Amino acid sequence: MATVTFSYRSKKDTTFLEARLSYRITGNPNPISFYTRSKIEVSKDFWSDYAKNTKFKDVDKINLKKEIDDHTHDLKNYILDEFDKTDLSQINKDWFKNIVHLYYNPPQPEPEIKDTKPTNLIEYIDFYLDYRKHEIRPTSIKKYNVIKHKLERMQSDRKKLILIADIDESFKNEFVEYQKNNGYSQNTIQRELGIIKTFCKHARYLGLETSPQLDGLRLDKAKAEKIYLTFEELEAIENQIFENDYLDNARDWLIISCYTGQRVSDFLRFKKDMIRIENGKSLLEFTQKKTGKVMTVPLHRKVLQILEKRNGEFPRQISDQRYNEYIKEVCQLAGLDQPTQGGKQETTEHGIRKVSGKYPKWELVTSHIGRRSFATNFYGRIPTTYLIYITGHSSEAMFLNYIGKSNKDLAMEISNYF
Repeated sequence: MATVTFSYRSKKDTTFLEARLSYRITGNPNPISFYTRSKIEVSKDFWSDYAKNTKFKDVDKINLKKEIDDHTHDLKNYILDEFDKTDLSQINKDWFKNIVHLYYNPPQPEPEIKDTKPTNLIEYIDFYLDYRKHEIRPTSIKKYNVIKHKLERMQSDRKKLILIADIDESFKNEFVEYQKNNGYSQNTIQRELGIIKTFCKHARYLGLETSPQLDGLRLDKAKAEKIYLTFEELEAIENQIFENDYLDNARDWLIISCYTGQRVSDFLRFKKDMIRIENGKSLLEFTQKKTGKVMTVPLHRKVLQILEKRNGEFPRQISDQRYNEYIKEVCQLAGLDQPTQGGKQETTEHGIRKVSGKYPKWELVTSHIGRRSFATNFYGRIPTTYLIYITGHSSEAMFLNYIGKSNKDLAMEISNYF
């Protein structure tokens, strides 16, 4: 039986791990072993802790351990599979080095004939979903199919195929007009045009013809109101007494979301066993559903008060849909009825669409408001670098746009230092 192990065989502070293949031949008491270098690069100190099965607490080390676990697992299985398929007489050091080389540099399949790829945009979306089926999240698949169905209706009405090569300025204008005539907002159209460009760029990458105008297609985004709950409004919500337990439960989840800054897909899954105490501080550790990133978030005293109220437990778990419904009722009873500019889903002549206007603020409250409230309320109170770590934005520019900070806002804030 063959085994594959990994070791640190260098005096350097950082190096690539050596892979070792060992096996025995019947009648020979001595094992046969071959070494070759992998592409798993680690530091000597980290590998020492890793080899001792240290339970890491640092998030970066936890993520690095997972990467190494996955890498060694895949490489080991690949080597053993190839070993099982090869006659022992063919196995030597060169064979082993070649197998590891092939793992990192697999033979590329012959390129598909260009004509086998659909040139019709709607058919290409199905091709794209299949081509990237191991990479695309279920939520993205749903979003892409919504766009495909819109394009199907548009293609049926125009009585002409929508070809990838025809996605140009003329198509953009036709697409915008068609979508607006069907009641869709500027920002929805802008977002979906960007996704259509993604499909076309992928097609171009695979050798299909695209318009020279493709990269230059642009559509301005309409300014959207950034709805969030102020500290004063959060206090009113905290102090409100509810007769029904389901509202008290939803209110506590709302407060937790506003003081942890996490997505609804994450915070509604929080459990007591995700909390650990270090140096007297309560830290919440979990893996983000959307990104797969391991997070460590300090718990605000407001969250700790809720846990204390509930004997150390988080509120009862509920569905996203019920949570969205209940927090509107929570905010209505807490008196958040001031007229506020925003958009909400309403039934129109075209179906359910997001309609802009002035509404009582509680009607504009959704599950996303906690994340935005956290980012907006703590901006300027906590260093932006720390806020970005918790919210998960990829850049400061994206974070500032998320909370609605304009160049004028930033200039006024900078002037306080002059």
